[in-house]
Amino acid sequence: MTDTNPTTGLDDLLASFTQGLSTRTLCHVAEEARLDGESLKDAVERYEIDYAWHVLGSQRLLDACIAALGTLLGQPVSVAQRDCVLEILRAAASAQPTDGLMSFDNDVPEHLAALLVVWFASSAEQAVESA
Repeated sequence: MTDTNPTTGLDDLLASFTQGLSTRTLCHVAEEARLDGESLKDAVERYEIDYAWHVLGSQRLLDACIAALGTLLGQPVSVAQRDCVLEILRAAASAQPTDGLMSFDNDVPEHLAALLVVWFASSAEQAVESA
């Protein structure tokens, strides 16, 4: 049975998106740096690590997600689609623990774009079915 409630569908999309995020604690990042034989400072700079809520809320990531979505759609992203990307990123950012870290160097734009393409297609099908 297809979920016809767009809010619930958006909640499911957000849950799928946040489950796929690669976040770490400072302790984990420090251990990885130690194993790689580098300082924590070097690891943070090399991987561009910051708080997950900051990375997810950045203009840089928003722009990258919109570009990835446009590529998958094969057309420019609409204002409504851009707003959806922004809403998902803001919700994901606010759901992050204060000590969660992540890198700008990850597959978040591709991951979110892939989920959104499927979600947009499903939403369009639901609109046609309910008309």
